[in-house]
Amino acid sequence: MAQQMPSVCPLDCPDTCSLTVTVEDGRISKVRGSNVNPLTQGAICGKVSKLYPEFVHGANRLTQPLKRVGAKGEGRFEAITWDEALDLIHDRFQDAIAKYGRQTILPLNYAGPHGLLAMGSMDLRFFHQMGASILSRRPLCGGIKTEAWLGTFGTISGAQMTDVESAQLIVVWGNNVSFSNLHLAPVIQRIRDRGGKVVVVDPKRIKVAEQADLHLAPRPGTDVVLAFALAAELERRGAFDAEFIADKVEGAEEFMAEARPYDIERAADITGVPADDIRALAALYHEAEPAVIATGNGLERNRNGGAGLRAIFALPALTGKFRHPAGGLVGGSGNLFPKTMKRLQRPDLIPKGTRTLNIIDVGRHLADDDIDPPIRGLVIYNHNPLVVHPDQNTMRRGLAREDIFTVVVDIAMTDSAAYADVVLPAASHFEHDEIFCAYGQQYLQRAEPVIEPVGEALPNTEIFRRLARRFGFNDPIFQASDAELIDDAIDGDDPRLAGVRPSELPTNAALAMAAPGPRIGFERKPTTKSGRIELKSAYLDEKFAAPLPGFQVLAEDENAQARYPFALLTPSSNWRTNSMFGGLAKSDPTPALEMHPDDAAQGGLADGQQVRVFNGLGEVFLPLKITDSVARGVLLSYKGAWMRTTTNGQTVSALAPTTKADLSEGACYNDTRVQVAAA
Repeated sequence: MAQQMPSVCPLDCPDTCSLTVTVEDGRISKVRGSNVNPLTQGAICGKVSKLYPEFVHGANRLTQPLKRVGAKGEGRFEAITWDEALDLIHDRFQDAIAKYGRQTILPLNYAGPHGLLAMGSMDLRFFHQMGASILSRRPLCGGIKTEAWLGTFGTISGAQMTDVESAQLIVVWGNNVSFSNLHLAPVIQRIRDRGGKVVVVDPKRIKVAEQADLHLAPRPGTDVVLAFALAAELERRGAFDAEFIADKVEGAEEFMAEARPYDIERAADITGVPADDIRALAALYHEAEPAVIATGNGLERNRNGGAGLRAIFALPALTGKFRHPAGGLVGGSGNLFPKTMKRLQRPDLIPKGTRTLNIIDVGRHLADDDIDPPIRGLVIYNHNPLVVHPDQNTMRRGLAREDIFTVVVDIAMTDSAAYADVVLPAASHFEHDEIFCAYGQQYLQRAEPVIEPVGEALPNTEIFRRLARRFGFNDPIFQASDAELIDDAIDGDDPRLAGVRPSELPTNAALAMAAPGPRIGFERKPTTKSGRIELKSAYLDEKFAAPLPGFQVLAEDENAQARYPFALLTPSSNWRTNSMFGGLAKSDPTPALEMHPDDAAQGGLADGQQVRVFNGLGEVFLPLKITDSVARGVLLSYKGAWMRTTTNGQTVSALAPTTKADLSEGACYNDTRVQVAAA
């Protein structure tokens, strides 16, 4: 008999949708959106509705612990018991610690699931107690934008998606809402239906741009110049709100000293955006009230990522667009939730002096032993680094080393798991208790299991409880139940919970962390050092020596005879979240390489032919798709495809550099420069 069960989507996505799951005979047969979360309104993306049943119950699902019996990367394993697996991990890690010390062990995890328990709870307690090296995860994605926001506004939120429907103008900047922020799309449509204007700023003519009033396609890495030019033009037009600046803004004059040199003509030359389009956007932004900007994470993925975001954030501050509840910026949702992460993750357990490693550098550390002590024990979970990390071939060399004992904890047999010494089967979010905050909306949601764990799979929390017990960590904090962990994750004294324990929040309701109506954001005081919106940031000056945003030119972009003349963008796919679902049949086709017709003609290339995309880091063979939806000089291929989609075991991540952005030492995927030739 079919049952309808409430759940929540755990994917790395701003929307964190509420779900209705149909369960028949202990198996998930259907996943649909529900109305529990008012933002979801029953609508969810195709990948969740169509792929989750196969992901949970399909042939690629891990259901028992495995031990490697072949060469690393070959993917040959034999089944073992949980006790055998835990003993083997304990013994090999203890051997490594005896030789190199505790920091020789490294957790390599990211954000496969976004529930607070699976993403980082008992696992971090375990590694902190062990004294393992600390992993700085945010540089891979989101860290640059987070730091730009913190440096400008502090820990307050901006407008939420539910706040902005009365806007007369929305600027969607670096945010492919159709793939990565689905529930902003109907908000945009309702703004249009009420007579408002829509502007899209994106190097590709994405779906929402096809219906936009104006589409600007800046060259990758030049958003800061476009924002500078807009600021200078808005100042020339008399659009600045002097009273708001005097009362609320720090560093306006210093910011404008950086912006004024980028007049519209110079900006047009640098960005590739026609001067008339820059003027048109400035005029629309000046005249519209309210006007709101919704930025995505794609903006951050270059050397100027932080500067571009900060310059965009400056526009509503200089023009006083924050005055209106529907104006300013969509963002900062994560700051609404009463998370108590120190209580959950227990960083107080970390031994003094423990090193921190940037996640972007891990491939090099594994491959080249360029740190002391070297990494000799690795635990990969919530992550598929071989597919996701930049400089894929260096990561592959590192994972292939026989002298690094590697454990992979995952739901599916990923490309990275093929290099493991031991594979542990993890439960999906449908199989354990969880609590969900969000980074793109304001609803707190709890979920309970809708099915039993498949096979011998265990939740991350239970896996690390067992590891803690095997390593002799006997403090009660290492045996806390999932309910206790949920209560540790959320401040139960927050008045918005109305006295309900976080672990007892109803699963058929979503709890709003912001009252409807007047916008919270900038009616509250920014929590920056000055208590003002800081266009010149004391925090970013101290942390990154970046008090003001600035423009850094990529050398390849200044050389007309550059060996690798094309900028390669690798945005999110409609059928994968990062690499998740990449092991399913829907992702078997090789992603195409999109190229402008003029570039294809100049290279003598034809639509549909196989091409070689290459640089000094690697090469990928892809079918060519000729389209004017990308600008000249810009290529695009969707990220997250697995190795089986390629002829040489390399995907687009093989081409991405490990250079660092201006904030957060963040990843610069959009600084990838390549050449293209017939295969």
